[in-house]
Amino acid sequence: MIMRLEVLSKEDMISLSKELSKEGVMNKTQEKLSWELNHFMVIRGKFGELIKRSKGITPVIDDTLDEIQVAFNVLMSNWKVEEEREFEDLFDEVDIAKVTLIAALIEGGYVAGEEKLKLLAKPRLEELEIELKFNIDDLENVLEEVEGKLDATLTTELSFVRKYFVEILEIEEELIKKALEIAEEYVTGESLIEAMFVGIGKAVLAQMILSLAEEKTTKIDLIEALLEHEPISIEGKREKISIYFDEGALEDFLKELQKMGYIKVKGNRIWV
Repeated sequence: MIMRLEVLSKEDMISLSKELSKEGVMNKTQEKLSWELNHFMVIRGKFGELIKRSKGITPVIDDTLDEIQVAFNVLMSNWKVEEEREFEDLFDEVDIAKVTLIAALIEGGYVAGEEKLKLLAKPRLEELEIELKFNIDDLENVLEEVEGKLDATLTTELSFVRKYFVEILEIEEELIKKALEIAEEYVTGESLIEAMFVGIGKAVLAQMILSLAEEKTTKIDLIEALLEHEPISIEGKREKISIYFDEGALEDFLKELQKMGYIKVKGNRIWV
């Protein structure tokens, strides 16, 4: 595998693989069990108390409480007691502050319903019990203060998920670029950028291996020659990529190239 592209669903995996094959890019699909680990700080208390106790700790908390205040004012000004509202009316867009507020209203007994939500009574926001959840990275500089002043608790969420990949089996730079262009419709920006650098880096290293393997007939000599070229640099007009590797990484990469049929290795002998 020269490059691995992560997609969001099995359907996307199949579609991307078909498009790549249609364009002459060798690939294979892969599904595997993975997990996502997230750490959160959970803060709970009456809104009025949280305002007082959190003051000045961090803008992250201040801004969140301000957003809840705004959401409360808007919601209560447009929602009469005993009036039922559709979910779509309440959540016309993703709004974390509004979701947090609605959850607090339901838990406090001010809102009830399943298919529709009915406002049973209008609370005083200061007395409403609110639960806030922050990614631990957002509070990393004030963790002790948050724990001490706000009685925050650490919550860890572990989610087991199936992930879907399309592996690119080409080493030619043009085919790598073509694969990246096709993949733009299927993968996230972050995943695409990582795949781009890894794909180009592996393609350059693979081409160097194939070139040197025509001169070096033993694996030991080939690896020594490659280490002499480390790091490999790729320079553009405004960017530069440096590729680093060690002996162990080269051993593994040679095995990859052998599996894909680009080289043959038998004992210490190697040939293209």
